Amino acid sequence: MNKGYGDAGASWHKKATKGFRAMSGSPKEDIDANNYTLRQRARMLYMAAPIATSAIRTNRTNVVGIGLQLKSRIDREALGMTQEAADAWQAQAEREFALWSENKRACDATGVNNFAAMQQLALSSWLVSGDVFAVVKQYEPTPLTPYSLRLHLIEADRVATPTTSGIITPMLLTTGKAANGNTIYDGVEVNDDGQIEAYHIRSTYPFELGSTTTTWARVQAYGERTGLPNILHVMESERPDQYRGVSYLAQVIEPLLQLRRYTESELTAAVVESFFTAFIKTEAGAGDNPFNEVGSSLPEVSRDPNEYEMGPGQINIMEPGEDVTFADPKRPASGFNTFLRAICEQVGAALEIPADLLLKSFNSSYSASRAALMEAWKAFRMRRKWFVDDFCTPVYEIWLSEAVARGRISAPGFFADPAIRAAYLGAEWIGPSQGQLDPTKEITAEILAIGEGITTREQATIRLNGGQWDANVDQLTRENEKLRAAQGQVDQSTAASGTISAALREAIVAEAIKSIKEGDKHENA
Repeated sequence: MNKGYGDAGASWHKKATKGFRAMSGSPKEDIDANNYTLRQRARMLYMAAPIATSAIRTNRTNVVGIGLQLKSRIDREALGMTQEAADAWQAQAEREFALWSENKRACDATGVNNFAAMQQLALSSWLVSGDVFAVVKQYEPTPLTPYSLRLHLIEADRVATPTTSGIITPMLLTTGKAANGNTIYDGVEVNDDGQIEAYHIRSTYPFELGSTTTTWARVQAYGERTGLPNILHVMESERPDQYRGVSYLAQVIEPLLQLRRYTESELTAAVVESFFTAFIKTEAGAGDNPFNEVGSSLPEVSRDPNEYEMGPGQINIMEPGEDVTFADPKRPASGFNTFLRAICEQVGAALEIPADLLLKSFNSSYSASRAALMEAWKAFRMRRKWFVDDFCTPVYEIWLSEAVARGRISAPGFFADPAIRAAYLGAEWIGPSQGQLDPTKEITAEILAIGEGITTREQATIRLNGGQWDANVDQLTRENEKLRAAQGQVDQSTAASGTISAALREAIVAEAIKSIKEGDKHENA
């Protein structure tokens, strides 16, 4: 009992740990049985607690932003294409995908959102509820919508283990058996090898008022003939054998709730203290009220002997012998801001969002603010990669398969060889950039990195503003052509490449480095 961890974190005889009786079970016991409660609480905090709202929306804005944009990156060497042919194929694929993704009637089964807005909705729902689903549907093509692919986003509550009552799966009975003998974990049907085979979707929400009779639909995870997904499941796994996600706010629900209560208490106390209320003691009795005579425009004071009112300019007549005593709360408390930030720092640490970014308050030095932003972006990039893998990439594969099958895009060998298929499916999804706290310093650093071969112009463009370097060069070429036509002469090298001269670049970099050194001296001082 006193060896190794038995004398440390596993000790039952130390005062600090003998009362620490932690119990944990399987993922279905620890997660599935508690997910319904976690979702409701996380949603309420998102709707009513500003810090929780900031956490979700900060992720949405930085991970997806206005929508992740497709950039086709085929493996032209594997396909035996020239660079010119590859560029032409990629441009056509991007145009065709935009034809589908930018039209909400063409991509959304409900006709409410285009693909970019669906990304925002899916990400927010994933973070708040723990996971989100997208059912792949096929509609009849029309002259304006040549593709049949539609996506129907399904919220986490509607994927559950079927029950005979049809109301809700009992909290501790989220596991069931399918007709074919497979096990169903909170709506996810799994075979004996632990592989997901299907999902079970309710037609209504649990406890939905005025809804029709609940029916259940079994959706196979993958099509038998095509092998393509029939339903997409976006979630973050935190344990092996886990089939349902946990709310992003799960670990900080309690501090967020208490912080909301504390903030509301401080706000209410400050409002009450701001009231100017008079209590008049008189021997005449409360019925003789000279301040609220009949016909007065002033609000009538309650006659209830047990009720007194407070408000701006409120006057109360008291009974003989009555008195009022007030505490002196001095609101807001002097340590309110310090305490609020301390809690936000702990919440932010758990959510991987620094307090500066969570509160949108950047009062630190440049170095500290940049360090906080860089740390947050590690999490944003990771979460973007998960989202792309679970949502964007499968959608692109399903769409491109239909585009090739319909003959709108030519891709020889696409259905014959998985390696060729993978070569055509190569793509990047470009989203919001990290942004710049000091553009001079950060652009100068990118220029130096490009000069040393550490990075490329395209990578630097994506990092700095999320743009496309190729498109920028094409636009600069057109602009320089117009300038040459208007001015009669422009430096040929500048017009052709859209870049500044080497001498000018060196001068800019030298001046920027000098500025950085001077700024660092001031910051250190």
